[in-house]
Parts: sequence; C-alpha cells; structure tokens
Amino acid sequence: MTAEPAVDGGLGASSLVELAVRRLRSEILSGALQPGERLVEEQLTRRFGTSRAPLREALRLLGQQGLVEHLPRRGVRVTELSARDIDELFSLRDALERFAVECALGRGARLSTAALRAATEQMERAAAGGDAAEQAAGHRAFHLALVGLADHHQLVRSYEPVLTQLQLYMATNMRREAEAASPREGAQRHRRLCDAVDSGDLDAVLAELAHHGARTYLAPELDA
Repeated sequence: MTAEPAVDGGLGASSLVELAVRRLRSEILSGALQPGERLVEEQLTRRFGTSRAPLREALRLLGQQGLVEHLPRRGVRVTELSARDIDELFSLRDALERFAVECALGRGARLSTAALRAATEQMERAAAGGDAAEQAAGHRAFHLALVGLADHHQLVRSYEPVLTQLQLYMATNMRREAEAASPREGAQRHRRLCDAVDSGDLDAVLAELAHHGARTYLAPELDA
C-alpha cells in the first residue's frame, strides 16, 4: 500500500479541516471505523498527513454531528449509542419518513423518482462490488431523496441528524445482512419502495415503509 501524501503544505486550514471531516465521516458511516472505536490523534495525523489543529477541529465538528464522543481523560471515540437510543432514532426516522410521503403524495402531483432510482442503482453497484462506503452513500442519498419529496425544508433539517446517527448502525446492519442474505437484498428493498412511490399509491408506500426492514439484522436486543 502506498503512503498517502501529506497535505498540510498545499491547503489552507479550513480546507484541511474539511478534508479530515470528509474522510473520517466516510470511514465512520461506512463501518470502517466502528461504534466505540478509539480515535488516536497521533495515528490519524500520520495517516492523513496533517497537523493536530485541523484534526482536532474536525473531531469537534464530528462531535456536533453526533458521530464521535469526547470522553474526559479518555480521548475521542466513534459514538456508541445504547439499544434504547437506536430504537428511538429508528422510531423517529420512521415517523418523519411517513410524514414526508404523506405530504408529498397528499398533494396529488406526479412525483419524480429519478433521485431515488439513481441512489438505488448506486447501492446495487456498490453491493456487487463490495464497496461499503459507496453503499452507505447510496443509502443516505436514497433516504434524503425520499424525505426531500415533501419539499419541506424544516423537515429535511430535522431529519438529517437522525439519519446521520443511524448510519453508524446501518453500516453494521448491512454487513450482517450481507452475511445472512444476498448482498443485493438491501438495494432490492429500496427498489420496491421506489416503485411504490412511483405508483403514487400512498397506502402502498406506507405499507412498504412498514416492512422496510431497517432493523432486521441488528443486535438481538433491538428486535424486541
């Protein structure tokens, strides 16, 4: 494996922070960095080829997004939520998505599902290629596009942090699903939901949402 080039010399401080945020966020949301895993500054500065100041700012911003936790005298780790936290986040996500599709389909206008289909195809390609980061990106794009159908800006602002925190555990869910079923099954669920939205049938969409299977392969204590 070739060493990653140092970037401090050619980028401004804000660019270095953004770069560190993007890379850490991608690794966290793809499952490469797992919940509870400690983030060691010395290792990260060497790997990213940057100094401590922009890295610490990046970790601060990721903390605001709920992706990392700063623990007194123990450093920083990837956020680890309790079973109750995860269950509450899924319940909130479900309620916000139902509200979104009710708003969107209640207007009676024909909805464009192009973004939903593009995200589904991204997930399918990623599943076929075993690309966890790309699969996570496609999953996020799909659900943001679904809620975006409501054309409700405050709803999206409320929904995004919920989805971001859940992606910590969706990465684990996708890995377990891939072990227990076809790697394409997750994308197929999203395609069925997209088809339901395309039909314009609100009852069909709500039924598909109810059986979307987000928690199917999570830890046993969350299935209760």
